[in-house]
Amino acid sequence: MLTIKQILNDKEEVIKRLAVKHFDAREPLDKVIALDEQRRAAQQRRDDSLREQKQIANSIGQLMKEGRQDEAKQIREKVANLKAESKRLEDEMATAENGIRDILLSVPNMPCTLVPEGKGAEENVCVKTGGATPELSTEAKPHWDLAKEYDLIDFELGVKITGAGFPVYKGYGARLQRALIDFFLDEASQNGFTEIQPPYVVNEDSGYGTGQLPDKEGQMYHVGLDNLYLIPTAEVPVTNIYRDVILDEKELPIRNTAYSACFRREAGSYGKDVRGLNRLHQFDKVEIVCIDKPENSYARLDEMVAYVQTLVEKLELPWRILRLCGGDISFTSALTYDFEVFSAAQQRWLEVSSVSNFESYQANRLKCRYRSAEGIQLCHTLNGSALALPRIVAALLENNQTSEGIRIPKALVPYTRFEIIPHPATK
Repeated sequence: MLTIKQILNDKEEVIKRLAVKHFDAREPLDKVIALDEQRRAAQQRRDDSLREQKQIANSIGQLMKEGRQDEAKQIREKVANLKAESKRLEDEMATAENGIRDILLSVPNMPCTLVPEGKGAEENVCVKTGGATPELSTEAKPHWDLAKEYDLIDFELGVKITGAGFPVYKGYGARLQRALIDFFLDEASQNGFTEIQPPYVVNEDSGYGTGQLPDKEGQMYHVGLDNLYLIPTAEVPVTNIYRDVILDEKELPIRNTAYSACFRREAGSYGKDVRGLNRLHQFDKVEIVCIDKPENSYARLDEMVAYVQTLVEKLELPWRILRLCGGDISFTSALTYDFEVFSAAQQRWLEVSSVSNFESYQANRLKCRYRSAEGIQLCHTLNGSALALPRIVAALLENNQTSEGIRIPKALVPYTRFEIIPHPATK
């Protein structure tokens, strides 16, 4: 969440930048400032009271030695009254602090100055493209038809077992999934990321720490009996490793990677754009997470974007990178780049990765800090998909379909141990 210091330093600039996200911050920030003034005033009175208590208490012993019990009794009564007043002031401070926190939890992160104006996805800015779009025959099929024809993914069986959005991968389809996971993890390890195997459920504190709560509570699966949440991404448990931690400056940057299943309710998602693998309630993803000093975080973001680019290039997919506009960027992000790959059979772009810098927004919630010669400071946190599997699989199946079968990109062959998924007619 935003810090009081950010708000007090230049409230108007904060309001201006949050307006890029179409969030009117004036009223909540005015309330935060008023509550902070109340807290400061109560703290000053509390501190004055504590000093007076200390001064008076020092005189009680002397009065008792001198036999002036009545005066000592009166002073004790005064000290008791001051202690009660201090307790009341501490409660007032706590109420103000809780009020500030509640408001700031509802205020999104400030977008970076690079974030373009815009109301929605159609106004995102394309900053880079690459890869060749395949020429498919008129007989080309979308991945949901290919999955059925080749017996790779059974969407109906998933409905039977669980419900819509929980597909069952079979045979070559399951092997392709496993190959992609291993490929992404190996690539991350070779590029300096330390592999983590995190839990798939987290507690409330973890959800609040990375900003999924309270903003996306309705999108998360909640285990009510234990008050736990199924993770929407490995970002949540991996970043929370550093909650309430003070790192040494020499430990930075931290680079982690993790594979996990991801669970998202995706309430209200219907229609042709979510058919097949385009949007699921459970899917696999390899995540990368970075933690660094503020002055290095945007260089780190550029490194992460460049790294994800190498993945889509090795998979031989046509790709583009979008800088998200204010109306499409997430609640917690300061700057996000989306990667999309082109689905030749569907004739549309599919998002496969978001790479974001959260600046100090998550770190302030997490109390993720580092110690340097200048003192203890908030870290900056970043994360990205590297990569999410469903739409990668969709594009691979669609773009590589031939009359003999579905071709596997060269970089994946050592992991799949097959070069082609043979057409059923050739078996």
